[in-house]
Amino acid sequence: MKEQLKQEEKNKYSIIIPTYNERLNIALIIYLVFKHLRDVDFEVIVVDDGSPDGTQDIVRQLQHVYGEDRILLRARPKKLGLGTAYFHGLKYASGNFVIIMDADLSHHPKYIPSFIRKQMETGASIVTGTRYVRGGGVHGWNLMRKLTSRGANVLAQTLLWPGVSDLTGSFRLYRKSVLEDVISSCVSKGYVFQMEMIVRASRKGYHIEEVPISFVDRVFGSSKLGGSEIIEYLKGLLYLMLTT
Repeated sequence: MKEQLKQEEKNKYSIIIPTYNERLNIALIIYLVFKHLRDVDFEVIVVDDGSPDGTQDIVRQLQHVYGEDRILLRARPKKLGLGTAYFHGLKYASGNFVIIMDADLSHHPKYIPSFIRKQMETGASIVTGTRYVRGGGVHGWNLMRKLTSRGANVLAQTLLWPGVSDLTGSFRLYRKSVLEDVISSCVSKGYVFQMEMIVRASRKGYHIEEVPISFVDRVFGSSKLGGSEIIEYLKGLLYLMLTT
C-alpha cells in the first residue's frame, strides 16, 4: 500500500474537458473534480469551442479561484469536433496520465479515484468507465433511448469484438503515451470518435480495464446527440469493420 501511495504521488493527471455552451455546468463539474481529488496532482484543461453562452468567462473566473496553473483554458474559435478537441487539449497536457470526461455532469468526478486505483492495481494502459456491467447503469433516459444505446452497443460488440463492454462511453483514463499513439491513428472527429479510440487501442494490444459507473443524463443544457449522430455512428461502425 505504501509503494502504491508513493507511485500515485509521482503521477500527474491532466483532465481534458471539451465544452460547448456549458456555462451552467462547468463550475460545478470543476468544483467536484477538486473535491474528489484532494490528494492527487492534477490539472484541468478546458477546451471550449467558441461557446456563445459565456462558458469561457466562467472558466476565467474559476482560474481566479483555483489558479491558472490548475485550470487551463485552451479555447478554439468554433466547433471543430470532439476528436480534435482531445487532440488539442493533449498538446497542453503536462501529466503522464490523461483523463477525458464530459462537462455536462453525466460523468461524476467521484469515479476518478476508482479509475486511478484500478490503473495502479493492474498497470493498465487505459481504464474506461462502463455502464454495462454490475454496478453500472444509466439514469435519466427514457426507455427508448436506453434501448437505442444498448442496441447500438450490442451491435458494435457483435461486429467488432473490442474486448470492452461500453464502446461509446467517453469517461476514460489513459497513459499519455498511449493516448498520443491511439489518437494519431484515428480519423473520426465526432460521436464515433470514442468508439474508434477504444477499438484501435484494443487492436494495438493495449491493456484495458473497466470500472462501473452510473451515467446521469444532463440536467442543464441540451443534448448534442441527434439523428445525424446515429447515422454517423452506423457509418463509423461500417468503417471500423473494414479497417480494423
